[in-house]
Amino acid sequence: MGGSGGAAGGPGGGPAGGTAGVAFDTSDATFMADVVQASTQAPIIVVIAPRLDKGAQDYTRQLEQELAVYKGALKLARLDPDQSPMIAGQLNASVYPTTVAFFQGQGLTGFQGAPGPAQLKDFIGRLAEAVGLSGAEDVGSLEQALEMAEKMLDDGHLEDALQTFAAIVGEEPSNARAVAGLLRTLVAAGRIEEAADALARVAPEIAEDPAIAGVRAAIELAVAGAAAAGEITQYEARLAADGNDHEARLGLADALIGAGRNEDAVEQLLEAFRRDREWNDGAAKAKLLTLIESLGPKDPLAGKARRRLSSIIFA
Repeated sequence: MGGSGGAAGGPGGGPAGGTAGVAFDTSDATFMADVVQASTQAPIIVVIAPRLDKGAQDYTRQLEQELAVYKGALKLARLDPDQSPMIAGQLNASVYPTTVAFFQGQGLTGFQGAPGPAQLKDFIGRLAEAVGLSGAEDVGSLEQALEMAEKMLDDGHLEDALQTFAAIVGEEPSNARAVAGLLRTLVAAGRIEEAADALARVAPEIAEDPAIAGVRAAIELAVAGAAAAGEITQYEARLAADGNDHEARLGLADALIGAGRNEDAVEQLLEAFRRDREWNDGAAKAKLLTLIESLGPKDPLAGKARRRLSSIIFA
C-alpha cells in the first residue's frame, strides 16, 4: 500500500513498548522503538484500528491466532488511531483496520480493510517466506508449539492457550492432541457450549482417539454439572434424611463437579458405589470412571480414585 515505507523516517525517542510477546500495543510516542527499531530483530505486523471497534478486535484476535505458531518469530503491534493519529496518518490509514508489515526498519507491504481468512494466511505466509521463516526449523515444530500451549493451559493462561491451540488446529485439523487441548481450554474457561459444539465437529478419524475421549468425558460432566449447579444444599438435605437416596447422591456429585469440587464428587460416587453397586445399572461406577477419564492420567486424584474403586471392588 502506498506510503507504508514513510514510517521509517518517523518520529523517535519513545521507550520500547515491550515486544517479548506475540502481540503488544504501540503509540505515536513509542512507535520508533517499538516497531521501526525492533523490526531489525524480527518482522512486525502493525494493525491500525480503533481499540473499541468490535470488527477490529475480531480481526486482531484472528491475526494473533495465525501468528501463534511462529512462537514470537513474527510479532503484532496494535495502534489506536484515535490515540496515535500521527503514525496512523503517516501510514495512510484511511480505512480500518489498516495492516502494514515492517522488517529491517522498513514498511514492506500491507492492505486496508479486513481480509478473508485465505488472504490473511497467504499474507502471513508470504511475509514469513520473504524474511526467511518458511522452514520448520525457524518457526519451531508443532510439537514444541503443542508443549507451549499445554503449559499455558496448565498455568491458567487460557486465552494464550486457546489462541495457540487454534493456530495449531488451523495447520493440522486432524491433530487429536491439539484438538483435545483446544476443547480442554474451552472447558477450563467455562465456555461449555462452545466446547460441546466444537466436539460435535471433530473429524471422524480422530473422534475415538484417547485424547478426544478424555475431553468428551470432561464436557459431558461439565454439562451435567452446570445443570445441577446451585443444588448442593438441596441434595445434601435429601441425603441427611435418607443416606440411601442414590439419585440424590449422584445429583450431589454432579453439582460438586459443576462447582469444581472434584475430590468431594469422588467421595460421593465411591460412597454410592459402596452402598449399592448395581443401582441404576451401575450408574455410580460409570460416572466415577467418566470423572477419572476426564481428569486425565497425570492427575493425582484420578489415580487415587481408581485405586480406591479397585479396593472396594476386590474387598
